[in-house]
Amino acid sequence: MSTYKNIAKSHQIQFKTHSSIISDQARIDGMYKGKSYPFCLPVKYSEQNLYPPIREDAIHFFKRHNIKWHDEHGEKPSNHLCDSQVCCVNFLFPFADKPTELAALLRPIYPQISQMLPVEDGMFVSFEWIGAENYLREKVRGIGKRSRGANFTSADAIVMFEDIHNQHQIVLMEWKYTESYSPTNLHFSKNGTDRLQIYQHLVDESDCIVNLDLLPSFDALFYEPFYQFMRQQFLAAKMEQAHELGADKVSVLHICPEANKAFKKITSPALRDLGKSATKVWKKLLVDQEKFVSVSTESLFSSFHTSGLNDWKTHIQERYRF
Repeated sequence: MSTYKNIAKSHQIQFKTHSSIISDQARIDGMYKGKSYPFCLPVKYSEQNLYPPIREDAIHFFKRHNIKWHDEHGEKPSNHLCDSQVCCVNFLFPFADKPTELAALLRPIYPQISQMLPVEDGMFVSFEWIGAENYLREKVRGIGKRSRGANFTSADAIVMFEDIHNQHQIVLMEWKYTESYSPTNLHFSKNGTDRLQIYQHLVDESDCIVNLDLLPSFDALFYEPFYQFMRQQFLAAKMEQAHELGADKVSVLHICPEANKAFKKITSPALRDLGKSATKVWKKLLVDQEKFVSVSTESLFSSFHTSGLNDWKTHIQERYRF
């Protein structure tokens, strides 16, 4: 277990013990995957994992679009206080109806922003985006319908803006909190599915987004987080080709705490000579390197100032001390 994850758990325990937004009933240890932990809420009170002003709206939004919460409990989110999906929603859902503030948040990364554009239900941020079509040809099981947030490639969040040249750009956001990965090859799933075969058509295309002259083998990408990077970047490329939501360009923004050094580990043995971190290696492998940006959570949010979200920022600083 990474040191960063231990520190984050300790912070969340303190938050749970002292925060005024956690009820007394929810301060006891919570069950998670059959065990009791102080960094989890009791399942009955898992909705308290969300920032109070967005709690009802976020749960309703996920229900309306049949979006799966991680470790969901009915219609409620995970009770694990270090859950990255909950972290993403706590940070970004407050911006869903605030396009001016959202533009101010993202403009240091995308200085060409003119105005934010609505993505879904009139909201300027949406979550667990899988694309309008099954662009990656991923297997559809069960009822024959793709699900957002589970079993298919999903971007944790999505925004769209119009730039100063009147072009529309979508940004797919990949959000990390305490994640770290081991050097485990994911070529085959636990039930024997050949994942390389599923995605092979993407690298066989003449306009492949990956620089195949640099990539030692396609199999080298089947290690996390490269497996995620690959699928999300191909999703972005296919959305751009289809002009989904009227977009002229679709790119990926990766967001992770700077202090989470374990995430940066290059898990794929064949890629270790290409860079010093997983994000730098992935960017180097892209034909169009501008389509992938990696920023720290701290740098993105620490310089953001607005009087309209002061209560939210105070909460975020208390809850997520990085």
